Amino acid sequence: MGALTCPAAVGITGGIGCGKTTVVNAFAALGVPAFVADSVGASYYREPEFCHTVAQTLGSDLLATPDTIDKERLAQRVFADPAALASLNALVHPRVMADFDQWLQQQHTPYVLFESAILFDCGLDSRMVATIVVHLDKEERVRRLLLRDPLSVEQIEARMARQMPSDELLDRADYVILNYEGNPRQRQVRYIHQQILSRINYSS
Repeated sequence: MGALTCPAAVGITGGIGCGKTTVVNAFAALGVPAFVADSVGASYYREPEFCHTVAQTLGSDLLATPDTIDKERLAQRVFADPAALASLNALVHPRVMADFDQWLQQQHTPYVLFESAILFDCGLDSRMVATIVVHLDKEERVRRLLLRDPLSVEQIEARMARQMPSDELLDRADYVILNYEGNPRQRQVRYIHQQILSRINYSS
């Protein structure tokens, strides 16, 4: 059989504070590259033209300078207004997917990870051969976020409320990683890695 022309794409997601980055790093140790959609999307805000488009769409009061967006003000706007969040997603996600497609063509592994906090929310899972959800209880996520970010409990809970509920994420996932301290995370990752390789028939 000929070589794969393009790697398979596996989506990975989870609620804020669940530890997706730690899990992605565990897959990286197995040689699986990851496209981190949220980081790619965040990079667009370094471009004045993109910032102007956001301001035109959501309001010029979001500009910190003529060429930059006040990210804290933007976060407050979109987390409080579902319509504003949908408008922002419509600007960001088509471009993210175009960048992902370009990146994917440059990869030479059996599969890659596509990490996105809103994988299911925006229907991005339709592009994936499988999905992984990283899960952690809300209380532990809040505790970790309070240590990591300059956010109040109220701000954290407001952001969590705008994300897909954990039960729904778990119902829609093909694979789940329980990311608790002391849990055999690496063992879970290795098992899922082998399952995905079998799923895409790479061995053949």
